[in-house]
This record gives sequence, structure tokens and C-alpha cells, in this order.
Amino acid sequence: MNNSLKDKVIIVTGGAGLLGKTFVKAIVENSGLGIIADINENSGKQVLSEIKAELKSKNVDYVKLDITSIRSISRVIEYITDKYGKIDALVNNAYPRNKNYGKKFEEVAYKDFCENIDMHLGGYFLITQQVAKIMMKQKYGNIISMSSIYGFTAPRFEIYQGTNMTMPVEYAAIKAAIINLTRYLASYLGPYNIRVNCVSPGGVFDNQPKEFLEKYSQKVLLGKRMAVADDLTGTLNFLLSDSSSYINGQNIVIDGGWTINK
Repeated sequence: MNNSLKDKVIIVTGGAGLLGKTFVKAIVENSGLGIIADINENSGKQVLSEIKAELKSKNVDYVKLDITSIRSISRVIEYITDKYGKIDALVNNAYPRNKNYGKKFEEVAYKDFCENIDMHLGGYFLITQQVAKIMMKQKYGNIISMSSIYGFTAPRFEIYQGTNMTMPVEYAAIKAAIINLTRYLASYLGPYNIRVNCVSPGGVFDNQPKEFLEKYSQKVLLGKRMAVADDLTGTLNFLLSDSSSYINGQNIVIDGGWTINK
């Protein structure tokens, strides 16, 4: 363990997911207090127990959070501020989507397109707006949002051929908007000593089909492989720490060179 995040209270939305639980663990390993904020109570409590046991630390907590519900957000903020007295940082990492998400472009219903944008992008807006109100009163804060390489570059649809996967059109629209929302918020909240940045990972390994893995990995310059969650934690910890205190409004790309290898 090191002390780069010592005494910082950090909320990670989607904290029980593939990336989220790795982020929370890294926060605790760096002496921060990681708050698993997730809509799935069973998964959230399981991750809480796992981190406590593995790291032998009490610097981790769980709150049930629906980022699309102002009532849920208000309850969470009240709980955290009452218990810990502050919110140092928010990591927007949740990935809400409806049951029809992931269809090919021509099969996507307008209603589903709008709903998925509302849940994901709208959820990031809502939780950020409410947490920022606390940070504005504190006169400091740190907000990091997860975007994607597909927020600023076009998909390579050929890598999906031979699989039942595609790159959802909603995802491209959402992640692009998150990058510019980050810039907007960095400009708006900067005078309150609140910095806002985002991270754009490349593809993260999650047991994708072999055909996809091979085609994707061919385009990666570093190691010819997809990222794993641990590849992102160094950048996250840096952005959460005081070492990045003069960085604001930036989009940090972590893709092994995938987007520059044409």
C-alpha cells in the first residue's frame, strides 16, 4: 500500500462491475476510502466483503445507487456526507442500459436509442450535478468519467465479423458526449477548485469470442492484447491523487496504441 489517496473519500459508480471493483480495490490499496456505489445490492455487498477480506482494510463501503434516480442519489449523498463529512472525488463508471441494448444499427428502435442515452449519459449528468453541489460548497473536488476510444474514433466493424457482437450506436453517441461534457464541466466548475477529467480505455478483456479477440489484438501495438482492468488503475490513481492537481478538462486515452495503428 501507499498513501497517495490517504483520507480521500471516493465514490465509484458501478463499483461492483468489471472495472468498478478493480478501481475500488486500487483506491483502498492507495489508502483512500473507496465507496462501491452500485444498483446491484448482492454484487455490491459481495465485492465489499471480498475487498475487506483481501486487503484486511475497513476503508471500503457500499451504497445502493441508481444514477438515474434523483431520490437514490440524494439518499447516497446524505449518507456519505453524514458519515464521512465530505466527498473528495466521484468516478463515473456505471454502465446502465436497457434489455434491447446492443443491437445492430438498422435494428435499433428510436425509443431504445433515446432510453439508453438517457440512462447512461443522463445518469452521468445527474449524479455529477448533485455531487458537484457538495463540492462547490467544499470549494474543492475531483470528478472523473469513463469514456471510450469509441467516443472519438470510428469503430472498425470488421473486427466484429463472425461474431454476434457489434459496436452499439448508442455507445458511440454517449461516449462522445461524455468527453465534451467533461470539458464543459471542467470550465464551469474550475473556478470552484473542482477539476474534471475523463478516461478513454480501449477494449477490455471480458471473455469475448476468440474471433473478436484475435482481430482486435492485431491492432494493438503494446503486447497484441486487449486491456485488463488493472491496466487502467495507474491512470485513475494519478488523476485521483494530488499529483494531477493542475490537470483539468483532459481525456486520457489508454488503448495500447490501438487508435493510432491504422
